[in-house]
Amino acid sequence: MKGILVALLMFLVVVVQLGEAITCGEVDLSLAPCLPYLIQGGDPPVPCCDGVKKLVQITPTQQDRQVACECVKSAAARYTNLKPDAATNLLSRCGVTTNIPISPTIDCKTYVINYTIVWI
Repeated sequence: MKGILVALLMFLVVVVQLGEAITCGEVDLSLAPCLPYLIQGGDPPVPCCDGVKKLVQITPTQQDRQVACECVKSAAARYTNLKPDAATNLLSRCGVTTNIPISPTIDCKTYVINYTIVWI
C-alpha cells in the first residue's frame, strides 16, 4: 500500500509540473501586440509593454524562461521583416532589464536568465 501511495504522489508531481509549463502559444499571445513595433520601429505601444511584463510574470522558473526564449527565437524566425534594433531594444524600452543578449542566435540553454521590471 505504501508503494502505491508513493507512486501516486510521484505521478501527481509529474502531472502538476507538466501542467504548469509555459507554451509557445502563451508567449506568442503575450508578444503579439509588439509586432507593429518590431516591424515598423518607433515606440512600443502600451499593450506591447504590458505583454512583455506579463511574460516576465508568467515565467517564474529558469525552465519557463528557457522555454520562452526558444519560443521567441522560433517566432522571430517566422518573420523576416523584423527590425533587429527594435528587437534588441524591446525589453529595455518596456522597462525590463535582462542579463542575456537579445539575439536570434542565442543558445537559450546556456544562460541563467534573470529579469528585472522597472515600473515606468
